[in-house]
Amino acid sequence: MPSSETDARDNGADVPVDVLVVGAGPTGLALAAELTSYGVSALVVDGKAHPVAESRALAIQPRTLEVLRGAVTDRLLERGNPAVQLQWHASGRTATLPLFDMGMDDTAYPFLLFLSQAETEHALVDHLAHLGVDVQWNTRLIEYATAPDGTLRCDLAETTGHRQHVKARYLVGCDGAHSTVRERAGIAFTGGRYPQTFLLADADAHGLEAGTAHVWFGANGPLFFFPLLHPAPWRLLTPRPNGGQAEAERPVDAGAVDFDELRSVVETATEGTVTLEPPVWSTAFQLHHRQADTYRVGAVFLAGDAAHIHSPAGAQGMNTGIQDAVNLGWKLALVCRGIATERLLDTYDIERRPVGAFVLRFTNRAFTAATSTSPLIRLARTHLAPRGLALAGRVPRARAVAFRTVSQLDVRYPDTLGATTDRHAGTWRVRRRSARVPHPRPGERLPDVRVGGAGSAAGWFLDKLTDRAFHLLLCGSPSAWDEQALAEMTQRYGGLLRTHRINPVTLPIADHWGVHGTAHLLVRPDGHVAHRREDTELSGVATLLARWLIP
Repeated sequence: MPSSETDARDNGADVPVDVLVVGAGPTGLALAAELTSYGVSALVVDGKAHPVAESRALAIQPRTLEVLRGAVTDRLLERGNPAVQLQWHASGRTATLPLFDMGMDDTAYPFLLFLSQAETEHALVDHLAHLGVDVQWNTRLIEYATAPDGTLRCDLAETTGHRQHVKARYLVGCDGAHSTVRERAGIAFTGGRYPQTFLLADADAHGLEAGTAHVWFGANGPLFFFPLLHPAPWRLLTPRPNGGQAEAERPVDAGAVDFDELRSVVETATEGTVTLEPPVWSTAFQLHHRQADTYRVGAVFLAGDAAHIHSPAGAQGMNTGIQDAVNLGWKLALVCRGIATERLLDTYDIERRPVGAFVLRFTNRAFTAATSTSPLIRLARTHLAPRGLALAGRVPRARAVAFRTVSQLDVRYPDTLGATTDRHAGTWRVRRRSARVPHPRPGERLPDVRVGGAGSAAGWFLDKLTDRAFHLLLCGSPSAWDEQALAEMTQRYGGLLRTHRINPVTLPIADHWGVHGTAHLLVRPDGHVAHRREDTELSGVATLLARWLIP
């Protein structure tokens, strides 16, 4: 904490900060990193004494690695274990399905990175420390109120009993399913609870092929083994036997699970082919499926588990939260710096809440299919699914669609930056666009493109777009562009607009960007396309930037 803020704290005065982030899980840490990279002050507080030691979330999707590209992703790759296949075991049969081998040629990270949440948080904490930001542990939010000047006066309590007052322009609740921020803001958290209790453990095990995710299906439901490196070689996840509706009436002990119970579950499900060692950590837990009715009330925002919780099917939770943080982070940063209009913040709820709703639907369907006690669904899991996976292995298009959905590379937003506001209806009206417009369209992620040859010498185009700015991609002849218009826009928006001249002949963008000649694309700081035209007319770019940015 800077000395001026420390002095204010010691004198009992309000500590000024641009954004108070409550919750130091992956979402809160990623948000603080994004804000700090723009030069915006962020204070991160958490009631825990230190980062989590348990693994909890364990898989990082390709899109998350993209949005954290740079120092954070490098740290994650050093610590993680990329998985390349899934083995499905049922009724004595085993089917092997390659992971992310189709439809993933437009990303530098075509794999599922298995890494414990503890390791992910440590990587983010280390990155923040490098940026000069320390997390304030043992500190929780008690209450907040809006001051006459529109700022938020937030009361914090430390475990020592010391009270601290923070004056923040914005407050973001990244404080999980039992969010204090959400409760104080009066935001409903709609949904319910699944009846089953689940067992979770990190342990060593014998009889498993390394570098592979495994799932066994039996009468009790699925038994998963995911490859980790730390704190143990494997993560185990399975429903507790004899769960069902009666389980919901029994209190769940959040402590360690008896080893004999875990060993019995594994031996039964795998028919004795896998032997479990005593776990380094285990717990029993229940799952909820809920979503906040809104992600914003005035200067208060929600992100991550405070905004949406669901089953771990598809490894979507932590990844969705981190992408919430990146979407909100650049918008808050530009507004805090006085170089974007306040209404840019309205686009956060518009863009991210539908994503959260989709994740809830997707994970609920997958969870139901995996845990249902229906005899018909059990038959499908144990007898039909292995055959179906073998067939899917021979249908590349189906695999590609499935992989891109799970990887979150196909997350797309409504064209909010190019939209106009209907003041009377109070809603956004998105301009209709011709179906003939090639992808990526506004709101879609810009696909990555390999550059610089093949092998170890090759790089990726998105490595050039890591600057916190809008990027204008000019495709076609260098002499085709209005240099005066470009100079005026660059001067008007300073470092917020970076220009890249691209020759479609030397950079293979035709397949991934749909560009075969002259075109220009404006890319947002989070890597999604904001504007596109198939000519050299730049007035649309100028209009869009003028709508949202303040010179």
